[in-house]
Amino acid sequence: MKTNTETRLVSDLKTILYDQSWTKTASNFKVYSVKRGVKYRQDGLRYDQTLIFPKLLGKEYPKTKGHEHPKEYIELIEVLKGKAIFLLQNDKGNKIKDIYFIKAKKGQAVISPQGYSHTTINASGKNLKIGTWIEDVSASSYRNIEKLHGFGYYYTTLGWKKNKNYKVVSKLKEKKPLKSFPKNIDFLNCD
Repeated sequence: MKTNTETRLVSDLKTILYDQSWTKTASNFKVYSVKRGVKYRQDGLRYDQTLIFPKLLGKEYPKTKGHEHPKEYIELIEVLKGKAIFLLQNDKGNKIKDIYFIKAKKGQAVISPQGYSHTTINASGKNLKIGTWIEDVSASSYRNIEKLHGFGYYYTTLGWKKNKNYKVVSKLKEKKPLKSFPKNIDFLNCD
């Protein structure tokens, strides 16, 4: 069990960004970094931290590439510093059955439920740091997100913009963060 750090640059996100004309001339700066394996629990849960910088991606607010897990996994995400917008969607191919966002600030948490993809957006103008708990064996997949050039909506300086690469996108809803961080996170184990 080791710790490793991954850095995501503009070039890593190029295909999933709203403002494609901007990507043609943009410098290749660091958008965010992920430190995996900050902590481990004996039951197989892994704790990671992500730092998202505030620099705009053209007209779009900075975000993580986003990912989906195998359908049985749940992820618990907490805002450690700053303010976040979490975008979650339940999709199959190019059809989104459910999509919603959650605004959260330091100390608040959200759950990415089974079968949902999620991305984290930093629209605060300051650094955003989040911590996540998930089963260590869970893999992240970017396949559908890359194929359809992002999630069902992009969060831009002009508000939410629908991603036209999806055939069906349900109406975007807003939900609230958890009322408190769970005292027991054993529910994250799939066993």
